[in-house]
Amino acid sequence: MKKLLIILAAVLFVGAIHAQGPTKTEKRLINGQWEILKDGEPFYIKGAGGHVHMDVVVECGGNSIRTWGLDNAKAILDEAHEHGLTVLLGLWLAHERHGFDYSDEWAVQDQLNGFRQAVREFKDHPALLMWGVGNEVDLFYSDINVWDATEQIAAMIHEEDPNHLTCCVTAGIDVAEVQLIKERAPSIDVLGVNTYGGIDGLKYDIELFGWDGPYMVTEWGPTGHWEVQKTTWGAPIEQTSTEKASSYYQRYQSGIKEDRGSCVGSYVFLWGQKQETTPTWYGVFLEDGSKTEAIDVLYQHWNGMDPSNFAPSITEFKVNSKTRFESVNVETGDNMDLTLVTKDKENDKLSIKLEIIPESTNTKAGGDYEERPESLFTNTFTEGTEFSVPAPSDPGAYRLFVYVHDEGGKAATANFPFLVK
Repeated sequence: MKKLLIILAAVLFVGAIHAQGPTKTEKRLINGQWEILKDGEPFYIKGAGGHVHMDVVVECGGNSIRTWGLDNAKAILDEAHEHGLTVLLGLWLAHERHGFDYSDEWAVQDQLNGFRQAVREFKDHPALLMWGVGNEVDLFYSDINVWDATEQIAAMIHEEDPNHLTCCVTAGIDVAEVQLIKERAPSIDVLGVNTYGGIDGLKYDIELFGWDGPYMVTEWGPTGHWEVQKTTWGAPIEQTSTEKASSYYQRYQSGIKEDRGSCVGSYVFLWGQKQETTPTWYGVFLEDGSKTEAIDVLYQHWNGMDPSNFAPSITEFKVNSKTRFESVNVETGDNMDLTLVTKDKENDKLSIKLEIIPESTNTKAGGDYEERPESLFTNTFTEGTEFSVPAPSDPGAYRLFVYVHDEGGKAATANFPFLVK
């Protein structure tokens, strides 16, 4: 009986989705300002890049999520609709840097045919907001035929689905690709730009490089691992979660919110967690699902108020009385003296976890999959500001991670690159 009721509920839910029918999104220029209309009403995108923790997107005041490809698209669309969220649904165009040849007409046509089937399948889903035609196909590319393929796909979408806009996403922005997109892919309605440390100058570059339509920031967040200071042995120095929260706040305020004339919204990166240079660099969640300080910032921007519980913060983090910018070297077998000063607005009881992992040697480009290095040391403490940690016995480059958890599922994190001789 219980199984029958579950099946019936699922059938009714699917039926309700189809009964509601598709949404309609349009772009409109009014009084010199671009805006997106969803079913005739202005819709400013407060988006999360990722499809996990959708309940937290809603809790923070977000209204949309982004995918990069079509994996599990039906389930993601259904779940988003259940939460009242829209979806920028990605069509993952193959990359030249992965071996795809955009001068191969048969391969390009085969890719187009596959996307046509996907558009026909999902174009009437009520959670669909917009189609994302590719992501960073301009990264390390040389064949500009990719923009002709982008146009073929965007034109096909408009033919198959007159109710939704198209967007293409670039890695940063430059004048050449803006002109190429305008000339070779005129069926693209909205320009999406992934940008991190350079976000403050984006609105000026958009105007300077000649993009005169609406745009959105399709990835933004902490300072990228290619943009930061490095140690003497080449390890990029990651911001603490507290420093990242400050960046998120300032970048949303000045890089996104202030350009309401052309910028129609954004998707923060990453709504989830992944290994990319480190396990903590880009995710606004930790591996155990804890929420970081960046989520508090998004809550403030999207809801216009403070959360009821703030994540803890890290105000000081040193090893052997040195900061992580001083390229710390230690000897095998030595103890490292860690100084950690934390703060919690609600004075919650905090727990502290320390971990040492080797510096990643599996780093990739463009967000490609990376393997997480295995942990060499972990220890957990309930209090304290001074800790002693044994250095690894093998020479090499490592990182010391600290995770500070409160009682409400929130956390702060930082890591310290060091070299063992």
